[in-house]
Parts: sequence; structure tokens; C-alpha cells
Amino acid sequence: MNQTQPPSKHPLRVALIGFGAIGQALLKRSEGIGGWAIKQVIVRPSTVAKTQALITPSVEVRSELSGEVDLVIECAGHEALSTHIVSALRAGVPCAVLSIGALTDSALLEQLGDAARHGNTQLHLLSGAIGAIDALASARLGGLDHVRYIGRKPPSAWAGIPGARPFDPASLSEPLIIFEGNAREAARLFPKNANVAATVALAGLGLDNTQARLIADPQVQGNIHEIQARGAFGEMHLRLAGQPLAENPRTSALTVLSALRFLQNQVQAITL
Repeated sequence: MNQTQPPSKHPLRVALIGFGAIGQALLKRSEGIGGWAIKQVIVRPSTVAKTQALITPSVEVRSELSGEVDLVIECAGHEALSTHIVSALRAGVPCAVLSIGALTDSALLEQLGDAARHGNTQLHLLSGAIGAIDALASARLGGLDHVRYIGRKPPSAWAGIPGARPFDPASLSEPLIIFEGNAREAARLFPKNANVAATVALAGLGLDNTQARLIADPQVQGNIHEIQARGAFGEMHLRLAGQPLAENPRTSALTVLSALRFLQNQVQAITL
């Protein structure tokens, strides 16, 4: 099927908040794709000049958003939602975010919702490193009884992170559960590693009623995500073995691809 782009006066003007491993990969993969163009990259004031030197002059590096964008993509971390996303939503600019774990803060979640309603726009929560979120969200409408998220990553991805059960990555020979509890606590304690737990929870039973187990496993190379769900719809068992992003082993490559797919869906006539 040929997915032709709908008529447009100009390519979708996109602002990218953050220029770490995810932001850099997203900018690189966007090159040469029609329908949208990353026009702004938003970083901390102290890194504006350094970042501008790394990328083409056609992309403006700033410390704050300007009004000349049609869409904002966040890949900077939790702080960016309160610093940039709230004001963008209030100004009527649709936003898509990857730092789903930040929404464990109930006050911030309410603030984002209020801002989106004020600006008559929407905040999109990207699926990131996990799949089947559409099926889980659909199942919720019929009634869910149980949802559990299990995340497995190599020991190096967990080593030295505050909140993790102390262990020596070099001597670990068997899988070690470093956290077990609800998704809210998992995402709060591991903001850079457990965004998936928050995404699964928000699609299903909520942050406090979704079980989460995080495992340091020396027997895996990539990032393993599992969803177990049961309800009126039946049962779901998903296991996704994602390759880590080359620039950051704590992030799945699929995270970048989920943002890329979202961008494509904004400019194509037929979407899935």
C-alpha cells in the first residue's frame, strides 16, 4: 500500500527537546525523510554553543522553545516536562513525550492535562521500548484483573543506580531481582530505566495497581521487556527482546523508532 502524504503548505516543523543519545539518533534518522523537519533542538543554556557546533546550521539550537514549531518531541528526561512541555501545551502546540516515568508525579500529570485542555491540544505518550500498548489499552476498556511488567537488563545497565539492590556486576552469575513492587515506585526509583513500567501501567491498571519486577540478568545481552495481563478480554503474554541503542545501553533502540513512527503518522494520509 502506498501511503502518500496529505497536502501540506510546509513540512511539519518539529522541535526536539534533548540531544542525548535518543535525540541524536532521532535527528540522524530524520534526515532525508519528507513531511517533517526538525527545526529546533532545545538543550540547557550551558550546552547551546557546543550542541550547535555538532549539527547543521539549518537546525537552531536554543535553550527555550520559540513559537515557530508545529510539534514538540521530548527525549530529555523528566525535568523537561515541567520546564518545556507544560508551556508548549498551554500555547496550543501538541507534544509527544518519552519520559513517561515523570507522570508518576500526580501533580505534574494534572498540570500537563490542564495545560493541554487550556491550549486545546494533546499530549501524546509514546510507547517507547515496549509493544502491545494498543492491545493493553483496549483491554482496559473491557476490564482488567491483573497486569505485571518484568524488565530484564544486563547487570551493567543497573550498576551504581540509586535505589537498586547493591550487587557486583562482575561477579553476578545468576539473575538478581533488584526491585519488586508497583509501577509507580519502580519508575520513581529508576527514572532512566523504568519508563516502560510507567507506560504499561498508564495503559492498563494504573501506576499503583500494576506490578513491576526489575532484574539484573547476566545471561541477557539486550533489554528484555515482558507484559503479563489478564481480564475480560482473555490473557496476554508479551516478551520483547530489544537491542540496546548503540549510544546508550540503558535505552532500547525501539525507543527511537517509536518516536520516528509517531512523526510519520503525523504526515501520512493512512496511518496504523
